[in-house]
Amino acid sequence: MSSSSTTSSSPTAPAGMSQFCQQAWGQVFAKAKRAVVFMDPACAESLHWTCGGAGRLLQAGAINVKEFSSFESGGADQPKAVFVVGSLLKGRTVDIIRDIVTLSNFQYCVVFTAVSHAVHLQAHNAPGTTEVEGVGRVVFEQFEEKLCQWMGNMNYTAEVQHAPLFLAPISPHLFVAPAFSLFFPLMAEDLTRINKARPEKKKISHLSDVDFSSLSSELQLQIRSLVSDFNSLFEYLSVREECFAVGTISKIIAGDLANYAQAKTRRKTAQHRASVIFVDRTLDLTGAVGHHGDNLAEKILASLPKLPGHTNDVMINMVELTNLQSDDASCTIVAPGCLAQPNDPAAKSLWESLMNFKQKEAVMEVRRHLVEAASRENLPIKMSMGRVTPEQLSSHIQLFKKKFEAIENHCGLLQIALAVVQTLKHPQSAKWDNFLAFERLLVQNIGESTLPTVLNQLLPIIKSYKNRTDDDYTPEDFLVLLVYIYSIVGELKTGKELDEAEREVKEALVQSLCDEPEMSFLLQKITGKCRFPSSFKEQACSDTV
Repeated sequence: MSSSSTTSSSPTAPAGMSQFCQQAWGQVFAKAKRAVVFMDPACAESLHWTCGGAGRLLQAGAINVKEFSSFESGGADQPKAVFVVGSLLKGRTVDIIRDIVTLSNFQYCVVFTAVSHAVHLQAHNAPGTTEVEGVGRVVFEQFEEKLCQWMGNMNYTAEVQHAPLFLAPISPHLFVAPAFSLFFPLMAEDLTRINKARPEKKKISHLSDVDFSSLSSELQLQIRSLVSDFNSLFEYLSVREECFAVGTISKIIAGDLANYAQAKTRRKTAQHRASVIFVDRTLDLTGAVGHHGDNLAEKILASLPKLPGHTNDVMINMVELTNLQSDDASCTIVAPGCLAQPNDPAAKSLWESLMNFKQKEAVMEVRRHLVEAASRENLPIKMSMGRVTPEQLSSHIQLFKKKFEAIENHCGLLQIALAVVQTLKHPQSAKWDNFLAFERLLVQNIGESTLPTVLNQLLPIIKSYKNRTDDDYTPEDFLVLLVYIYSIVGELKTGKELDEAEREVKEALVQSLCDEPEMSFLLQKITGKCRFPSSFKEQACSDTV
């Protein structure tokens, strides 16, 4: 997705955006009473950061919250369902809703989609301006009829509504869009596919010449969905935006927003002004794969395992607060913690500190919060001066062990504190510092020598699985380093020396891949192979090369 940053002349913009997220979910909560709620991962992540997750739906009266999957259904005594999806009501999304409804005994179905009706019109080949001209909500009404058919009685009740559930507020000044996490700008290689789809038209020779009409219908719908979402946000904020763009896809998005019919109407009455900057992610691949030193929040997100179904949160091991041992088989019954604590002011404050402070200051903030929490609970805290260590933080956390009332009072704070301790003790944390040092050396070397020289320096540290220690780089690490190197080197001067250096690095890396006993998820996606049996190793290496 093209990342964007928004600045506004109104000082209340971040608060207004948080309220926008709350209001969008308020529509869902109003329909959740006595319902089984089925939610896709993108909307679940938005709810997670906005309101704290499924618990908020249960507070609103929902009977249960389930995964949006064809393998789920409602119970015999559950007549109401609410579906919350971040996608178009088309294709696989429609198939899943149909499967769930036909397997259940619903008499009342409500569907919330994060995609506006105007985009649904375009998806069904209707002109984008027809909604303004009075067509109304014809696509949603047709889907309501389908829901009644699937429920088995046209007299049952079905509702389809649009709710802008696309944002997840990571912090008061940082919002992400989980539904667009896989939306990536065009690369030069995409020109071949674009030109192939338009055989009768003039060939496009450069990415800068690509416009909205030359894109695939799927990509057009993605862009129009994003534009519609931004329009909903700006309408809520009463903002008249001025757009700037860096990169091909960003230019197309900014242009589509400028020409969007509903946006033109909004801008006539908007009370505030804002500047919006769209930037293609490909223009900062170095930033995406680089290691930036002192940011503890970035280290947490990179080191701890991802929360299933989420792109911006992690699983935090909470066993340390119980009487279980970390290697105890029964510890799997302890639900993991997470970083999102929207209903805990102390935890929110600490999380913002981790994002904004340098590591040393952030760790001191963790200690301060733990000391204050322990003092409020009359726990026997022991103060110490000097450098704050992970062991010291662990000792403070141990004061809360098995004191369930104290844990409940400070649960959010303890989760984030444990995330800090587990990250600082994680092997990846030491490797992070090694990466940072190596990247700085690479920058220096590339400035003083050629790319072949840098690649030759990389060769000796590419080691196979059986020759590696915990401190050595894995194949995934080398892929990150290679992306970093080629992102900062600029225009390449091809020649025999570079070809030879690249060939040697490629062979060493492929051999390392072939020696892996078990492929990581990333390597499986890249190679298309789960593991390399010895009898097929030579062929696999040949295929990978």
